[in-house]
Amino acid sequence: MPELNFDKVYASLDLRIKDIANIDEFDELTKEFLGKNSLISEERKKLSSLSKEAKKNYGMKLTEATEFITSRIKEQRQLYLDSQFNNKEEAEVTDISIDWKPTRGSYKHVLSTVMEEVVSIFSSIGYEVAYGPEAETSWHNFDALNTPDWHPARYESDTLYLDEKLQTLLRTQTSTVQIRHMEENEPPVYIVAPGRVFRSDQLDATHSPVFHQLEGLAIDKNLTFTDLKGTLEFFVKEFFGNNIETKFIPHFFPFTEPSAEVLVKWQNGEWLEILGCGMVDPNVLSNVNYPESYKGFAWGVGIERLAMLRYKIDHIKNFYDNDIRFLEQF
Repeated sequence: MPELNFDKVYASLDLRIKDIANIDEFDELTKEFLGKNSLISEERKKLSSLSKEAKKNYGMKLTEATEFITSRIKEQRQLYLDSQFNNKEEAEVTDISIDWKPTRGSYKHVLSTVMEEVVSIFSSIGYEVAYGPEAETSWHNFDALNTPDWHPARYESDTLYLDEKLQTLLRTQTSTVQIRHMEENEPPVYIVAPGRVFRSDQLDATHSPVFHQLEGLAIDKNLTFTDLKGTLEFFVKEFFGNNIETKFIPHFFPFTEPSAEVLVKWQNGEWLEILGCGMVDPNVLSNVNYPESYKGFAWGVGIERLAMLRYKIDHIKNFYDNDIRFLEQF
């Protein structure tokens, strides 16, 4: 007796499944392929006419076919239900959540961008980047930098101390990094030290208790104030543009002598101070045991100051408010 072509039965089943448009059709499908009038049932009726061995072999094939068809219909029924539920959910449910992770990517904070640009400018002429701790000793922050005990910068009204003996503090300048670097390295030295600094200032349009500085230091033989001027004029033109005018006016800092402030001529013709600088005081070099044959110059610039001038920002608090309307402009 010729056997049923099971592959054709399975192919026919798959075609019928693809045409299903209603969940109730799976019940009809079961009757069609496994019911009393199905091909499988008809083949079972013929088993009685076979020999014992043939009946056993063909009967096993019919049982396997029945199990396969039952499993196939059950699997496809569940997939159909899942698809129906998903389609219904997508059609009826409104997503009211906020897209906290926009696909347009993220951006660096404007202060980070300006800081990296300033570092890049000085790195392009051979300066290395140095870092140091934000919690410092009074010696590194003041004494080593030739700041006398009576200097107002050492008052508790100006500096945030961390102990009652006023021996540890939150650094007020990144010049502390210069001292630490010179303690650990022989000259020549060409470094910039970016980072946060802390002062006991009241918040106003241009002052904050926490802000960012970048200080630079060059120590070598035969360095002069002319080298200092050339370095800083190069920086100013790289940052603000070649048409910017600069001038140096005398000033006083405990750790440099002579000292100066650098001013730039702004669009309205007004001269604005952007940084302080000077030749490193010999006492500072003596404090780190550098030979007298070495000289140097140093400078310090506020990153917020540069950003406010370039982008015409009127209040320093805008950098820290985390207002998306402000931040997304940069």
